[in-house]
Amino acid sequence: MKFKLNALEKKWILYDVGNSAFTLLVSTIMPIYFNYLAGNAGVSDVDYLAYWGYAVSVSTVIVAILGPVLGTFSDFPGWKKKIFLTVLLIGALGCVFLGFTSSWLWFLLVFVIAKSAYSLSLVVYDSMLTDITDKDRMDEVSSHGYAWGYIGSCIPFIISLLLVLFYENLGISMELAMGGAFLLTAIWWVCMALPLTTSYRQKNFTPVTKSPVSSGLKRLARIFSELKEKKKILFFLIAFFFFIDGVYTIIDMATAYGTALGLDTTGLLLALLLTQIVAFPAALTFGRLSRKAPASRLILICIGAYFCISLYGIILSKQYQFWILAVCVGIFQGAIQSLSRSYFAQIIPEDKSGEYFGIYDICGKGASFMGTMLVSLVSQVSGSVNLGVGALSVMFLIGFLIFIKADKI
Repeated sequence: MKFKLNALEKKWILYDVGNSAFTLLVSTIMPIYFNYLAGNAGVSDVDYLAYWGYAVSVSTVIVAILGPVLGTFSDFPGWKKKIFLTVLLIGALGCVFLGFTSSWLWFLLVFVIAKSAYSLSLVVYDSMLTDITDKDRMDEVSSHGYAWGYIGSCIPFIISLLLVLFYENLGISMELAMGGAFLLTAIWWVCMALPLTTSYRQKNFTPVTKSPVSSGLKRLARIFSELKEKKKILFFLIAFFFFIDGVYTIIDMATAYGTALGLDTTGLLLALLLTQIVAFPAALTFGRLSRKAPASRLILICIGAYFCISLYGIILSKQYQFWILAVCVGIFQGAIQSLSRSYFAQIIPEDKSGEYFGIYDICGKGASFMGTMLVSLVSQVSGSVNLGVGALSVMFLIGFLIFIKADKI
């Protein structure tokens, strides 16, 4: 039977289309522009990669602190949409301001703010999954979200790419072209969020008290105690921390990695565009497979594939090898993200989805603290960015083994 999305599910999916444009910008054009600014300031290629990794890590720490707090407060009736809109607008404005920044240091600081706000919006957005669909539809709805996010984000990306590559033909400066790309992405991001914000109604919530702030903090403290009793959720989160951290490190640092190897910039961007195109049918395919095979088994296949991908990074030195890497990442990227999200949504209490997704997103989408630190440190110590990427295989191996244990509980 053909799977059909209802109106609310489609509007929820549209936000994946919107925020994915920012994700694509972060993993492609943004590092190249930062390399341009850093190069003008005399920063070396190895240090450029390391500084970019450190900035991503700082953003993750901010999300790790604020994510659970905002997630907990979003479980109060009517709060989810308000918090979502607030962090969405902060992220979009930060994206616009990046286009007016000429200092590499200030660029990193604004980037940290914009990326943190983006990740915090996903804490609330992911928790909305329990409100907009039923448990037996979550795997496919989540897969559709990532799939359409990948293909839809190509629209502003292609326009931005044309601006950046042909700015001289258009008679404008590179700085103006970059500013236009950032502005376009921010507008796309906000516009794709509007249908959801006008139709979403919070169904699952925790009753508000006379002192919501105090109550929220107490509930946040209790949830960490609850995790000791909810072994399945606890072990899944530990496994998720390791394997998804590795996934997002590859996403966030792919262009920076290729640039540090001295590969052609245009080729890198086109290869990553191919990743988005491949990810679209791949995510939908894995979503359909979830009807016949347990999501846990599909997640293990994806983790194993990423283990091999990270090892492949050790020998990568030529442009065609980066294209192979881009295709392999595209096949498994959407699947591991969407299935992990829906798997988690099905094992947590619905009325505490904000709380639990606040913790989930510490190590979830946008989180790559340990991975980026690992790549940056190994790259600087060894003097080889290839070994830095190869070190991620350890994270996938640990995540694989712990996930097996979690699924058996």
